[in-house]
Amino acid sequence: MTPLSLATKTLSPFLLPTDKKCYYPRTHSFPSNGHRQTERGHDFETGDSFFRSESAIGRDLGILAASLYKKSEGSLRVLDALCGCGIRSLRYLVEAEADFVCANDANDEYRRIVVSNLSQVPRVLMGGERRWVVTHFDANRLMAEFYLQRDFFDLIDIDSFGSDSSFLRSAFNALKLGGLLYVTSTDGYSSGGHRPDHSLASYGAYVRPMPYSNEVGLRMLIGGAVRDANVLGYHVSPLFSYYSYHGPVFRVMLRVNRGKLPNIKHYGFISYCTLCGNSEAFSWDELGQITCPCNNQKVSGSLIVSGPLWTGPLHNAAYIKEMLNLTEQWGWAGNGRGTDLEKLLEQMVDESDPQLPFGYIKLDEVAHRAKVNSPPLRTMMGTFHKEGYVASRSHITSNAIKTNCPMTECVRIAKELQQ
Repeated sequence: MTPLSLATKTLSPFLLPTDKKCYYPRTHSFPSNGHRQTERGHDFETGDSFFRSESAIGRDLGILAASLYKKSEGSLRVLDALCGCGIRSLRYLVEAEADFVCANDANDEYRRIVVSNLSQVPRVLMGGERRWVVTHFDANRLMAEFYLQRDFFDLIDIDSFGSDSSFLRSAFNALKLGGLLYVTSTDGYSSGGHRPDHSLASYGAYVRPMPYSNEVGLRMLIGGAVRDANVLGYHVSPLFSYYSYHGPVFRVMLRVNRGKLPNIKHYGFISYCTLCGNSEAFSWDELGQITCPCNNQKVSGSLIVSGPLWTGPLHNAAYIKEMLNLTEQWGWAGNGRGTDLEKLLEQMVDESDPQLPFGYIKLDEVAHRAKVNSPPLRTMMGTFHKEGYVASRSHITSNAIKTNCPMTECVRIAKELQQ
């Protein structure tokens, strides 16, 4: 028998309480060590587990996506593969109304904390079906066994540390077709181009320093998922991509379907010219022809190239609007509550304009190139719109604009605004 027996009514002898890797509560009463937190009305204990209150918005986004899936499909099974103290699992149960949650963390010292937190929800329904279970296995092993038993999940949340991409293939196999995979990276060094060999090993992308490195981090993560999904005969599409400076944390919600990527136009290479500030995307068949217009189509040492990366949209605008509607229904937006989440989702909608290219332009860089004071962001955006360009704020950094306006034109506009 396997750990998958935990998802059924019958317990395997392999998983009796004598086994140190799997636990289920016999009582809802546990002593507290005093490390208590509150999130979205849920009181819970963190103990010695790694917990960041700053990551609440990332958890909010996951809950919204899970709830939309439940409303659309009628059922929801969640695997919280690296659950920590279990707050995500608790919220999936209560707010997204998951039918079943497997809360797994390889550290069995968190047993008491996780079980205590989840015990706020009845473990077994009237009919004997389990609502939740706590396991302590290596995440890859657990997902592999679920796959072997053909016991799939609708949503798998992998809140991993660093650039550990080893979970991707196991997660794809344990996920239902059309299911959601919520992946994570906290490797700001690789996204910043400071460890290109490391990013190549983890995500198959050779990343070099670029001024929009935090967006590169999201595209690196999506690109790695695209690569691994293709190997297994799946294709993925990002529903939303979220960057948070604390950590830093890169989180992407992917929808997974059968069939390899129909084309690779959104999986290629990006360049940045340190001389003129121009950025451009290049496809695989353009390798060997990557140049910058400022060098008369000649190879130049001023050109920095990274890839392969995801070069397509970071968000699905229609999906984000559904999430925004749900925040309003739940009272998470407006009336001074949930303003950060509401603002974030609205910015993601703006960032989803198909005319916007990858990357963003920092106003400090524009000012430096124009040799003027940094222009006001709203003034620059207004001028872009008047001149027929598309522009939006970036949720990644406050003093930057996503736009299809070339850097040379940005410099011209900044100079004119100073006159």
